[in-house]
Amino acid sequence: MSLNKYSELLDPINSFLKCSTPDGWVSEAKKPQNLKMLLLDHLVCELKAAQSAMFLIRKYAVDKESGDALLEWLKPFEALIYKREGNWRDLAAKNKLTKSIIPKSSSQYGQDLIDKMVMLIKEELHHFYQVLEIMDEYGVEYQSITPCRYAKGMLSNVKTFEPNALVDKLIIGAYIEARSCERFAKLAPHLDERLGDFYISLLRSEARHYQDYLTLAQEIADFDIAERVEFFGHIEAELISSADDDFKFHSGIPSFASE
Repeated sequence: MSLNKYSELLDPINSFLKCSTPDGWVSEAKKPQNLKMLLLDHLVCELKAAQSAMFLIRKYAVDKESGDALLEWLKPFEALIYKREGNWRDLAAKNKLTKSIIPKSSSQYGQDLIDKMVMLIKEELHHFYQVLEIMDEYGVEYQSITPCRYAKGMLSNVKTFEPNALVDKLIIGAYIEARSCERFAKLAPHLDERLGDFYISLLRSEARHYQDYLTLAQEIADFDIAERVEFFGHIEAELISSADDDFKFHSGIPSFASE
């Protein structure tokens, strides 16, 4: 599978990231016995991306009524993962908001945050459903898994005061989205046609997400965010390029090798 025609999407992402995914991770990821973990972690990552975007809207942009409507939107997806309740096939029809989300009058950047994050949430929940479809096709049943060190490793460096804390979280969101796209591209050539095409479709639809996060971060910040972008870029690269005793979608170089 050639990725040359996607260079227009990948080149900015690869320039943004401080390192590429190590070959050691790719070697582990393409082993058939690791497909189950890859899909399980990918599923959880899609939900967490939606949750993170929703948290930002609820914390920084809307009143309680709108915040409650957002929570209702996410409930059936969270119930499936955390409570094993509901039928996953019903989720496609539930990926919608029940009311308009209005920004708080005190939020200078509320509408832009809402517009970008609501669109992102819809896409992430759609991809969550698509991963469930893939899992069903490949006979992979959902089971709980432990989180990897990746997001926690970056979030531990977030500033403790506003708006800098929000700016940092948006920059971290940009790196998570960019790394996901870079790994979709790294994985696609090593998977069967069904999975490879799926990851390429995700690359096409999610390639702009990291830029949305960065644009919001700069709009909200009262300073040039370049230094913080650089700071988190090096942290992210260290997490990706250092030895890791776990294997997940965003883990580092496996310090082990499965047979």
